[in-house]
Amino acid sequence: MNLAENAEAMNAGTHPGYEATALEGLTLSLEVLNQKRIKVAINGGALNSQGLAQDVQKMVEEKKLNLKVAWVSGDNLMDRAEELLHGQTKHLDADNSQVRLAKDTDGFLDDPKKPLVSCNAYLGARAITLALRQGADIVICGRVSDASPVIAAAQWWHGWSDTAYDELAGALIAGHLIECSTYSTGANFAGFYKYETSALLDLGLPIVEIESSGECTVTKADKFNGIVNTDTIACQLLYELQGDIYLNSCVKADISNVSISQEAENRVHVEGIKGHPPPETTKLAVYYSGGWQCEITMNATGYATEKKYDLFEAQIKHSLKNWGVLDKFDILECFRAGVPQPNANFQMAATTYMRVFVQAVEKMTLFMFLKACGHNGMQHFAGANPRISCCASGDNRTAVPKTFLAYYPGMISQKLLNEEVHFLGPEPATYSAGHPPVYEALAPRRNFPPTNPLSIDSFGETVLRPLGDIALARSGDKGANINIGIFVHTDEEWDWLRSFLTAAKMEELVGDDWKPDFYIERVEFTHLKAVHFVIYGILGRGVSSSSRLDSLGKAFAEYIRFRHVPIPIKFLQ
Repeated sequence: MNLAENAEAMNAGTHPGYEATALEGLTLSLEVLNQKRIKVAINGGALNSQGLAQDVQKMVEEKKLNLKVAWVSGDNLMDRAEELLHGQTKHLDADNSQVRLAKDTDGFLDDPKKPLVSCNAYLGARAITLALRQGADIVICGRVSDASPVIAAAQWWHGWSDTAYDELAGALIAGHLIECSTYSTGANFAGFYKYETSALLDLGLPIVEIESSGECTVTKADKFNGIVNTDTIACQLLYELQGDIYLNSCVKADISNVSISQEAENRVHVEGIKGHPPPETTKLAVYYSGGWQCEITMNATGYATEKKYDLFEAQIKHSLKNWGVLDKFDILECFRAGVPQPNANFQMAATTYMRVFVQAVEKMTLFMFLKACGHNGMQHFAGANPRISCCASGDNRTAVPKTFLAYYPGMISQKLLNEEVHFLGPEPATYSAGHPPVYEALAPRRNFPPTNPLSIDSFGETVLRPLGDIALARSGDKGANINIGIFVHTDEEWDWLRSFLTAAKMEELVGDDWKPDFYIERVEFTHLKAVHFVIYGILGRGVSSSSRLDSLGKAFAEYIRFRHVPIPIKFLQ
C-alpha cells in the first residue's frame, strides 16, 4: 500500500517517494552506527531508494563518518509494466484450478479509465548480501520481501552459499517472525487478555539471534515491556501463510515440522525448518486506479432492527433502479453490524449500524447513490440516525467520493529481473546480483483432511462454548485470501482439534459470510498443535479494493474464536 500511495504523491510532486520514517530513523542513528560498526538493511526506500540513499550519503559526508552507503534497484518495473502484464505475468492464484477469481480481477488490463499506479517485484536477499560482502554499512532497498534483509544479514555473517537451503530457510522464518514490528512481543496477540494492561504498554521490538544452522532464538530487550513466549511466537509464525510452504525468491521453506520451545523468560527457540531451491517466479505487486468509492453508516435503535435495515436498503436500491443507474455500480453492499442489547440501560447498547459501501468507475455514479440517500431522507424508518463522515483525508472511507487504488497480485519470472547494487561516495560502483543458481517448480499446495482422526464422541461430554476458550489463533490477508492458524496446548486438545476442525467445519464457522465461489485449503502443524486454513476469495480483489470492513483479515481469527462449538468439558476444567 505504501508504494502505491507514495507513487501518486510522488507523481504529484508532493512526496519524495521514500518513507519519511526511514530517513528519520537513519538520521537519529548514524553516529551510533559509525561508532559500534552496526550494519543496516532497510526497505524504506520504497519507490525512490536512490533518493533516500543520496540523502543519507549527504549526511554521512557532512558528519565525516566512515560509513559506506549502497542502494538496491530492480524491483520497480513500472516502465515495463504494460509489456509484462500482457503475456509475461499471471495472477498469483491462476494455477490453482479450484480458485475462482473475483469479478473484474484483471479487467483493468485494457481499461484506460484504470491506469497503472505502481508495479513492483518482490526481491530476495541476493543484492543485500552482495552489498554487505562488498563492504556496505547501510543498504537501502525498495520492495524486497519483508524477511529478505534478515536472510541477507545471516547469509553474510555466516558465509552461507546460495544453495545452503536449510540455513536460508531458517533465516527466512526468522525474518517472518520479526517483520511485523511487535507482533511477536504481545501485539495483535489473541491471548493478550491474560496479562495486565500495563505489561502491554511500550512493547519492545522482537530480536532474532540466528545460528549458523539457521535455527533461531526470538527475544527482546529487557528494558521494554512485552511477552516472548511460545504463544506469541506461534501466533506470529501462523500469520499470513499460504500453507506449509513459505516462499521467498531465494528459498522455499517447508515449515510442516517447525517446532518452538521456551528456552528461558522471553527467549523462544525455533527449529525444524527444511529448505528447498526457490521457485522460478516471484510475486509482482500491481496497483491501479480502481475508480471511486464511498460509504455511509445508518444507525438503528431498539425495536425491529432487521426490518428497519430491510426498508433502508430497499429504498436506496428502488431509487437507483428507477433512475437507471443500479447496474452501474461495481459494488453496492449493505453490511449489518451488532445486535441490540435487550432491555439496555443506555441508548448506545441498544444501537447497531448498517454500513453501505459502494464502488464505481465513474464519480457521478456515486453521487447518484448519495442523491438516493437524500431522496429517501424523510421517508426513513423510526429513529433513523445516519453517520456521514465528510473528512476525506488519509485512508478513511467517507461519504465524499474518493478515488481508490485496486490491487493485483501477480507472478513474474525471476529471469526477467535485473537486480543491482549501487554504491555511493568517493568510489561509486555498481554490481549485478544475478539470479538464483537453481530453481524448483512449485508443487500444488498441500491440502489434506484430519490426520488419523478420532471419534469426537471419545472425548466425552461437551458443552457449547467459544472456541477461543481453549484455542488461540492469528489471521491475515494474502491478496484476495485470508489465512488463519488455530492452535491448542495439550496433546489431548490437539487430538480433538485436528479431528474436529475439518474444512467443512471451517466453512460452517464462516457462517453467512461464506459464498459458493470460496475455496478452502487445510494443513496441520503437528509440533505447533495447529490447524491452518487458507480461504480463497473472501477478500474480493483484496486490500484496498475489498468491501469488507476487516479488509486485511486481521479480525477474522477473533471472529472464529468467538464462534460457539461443542468443546469437551474436561478441557474447560
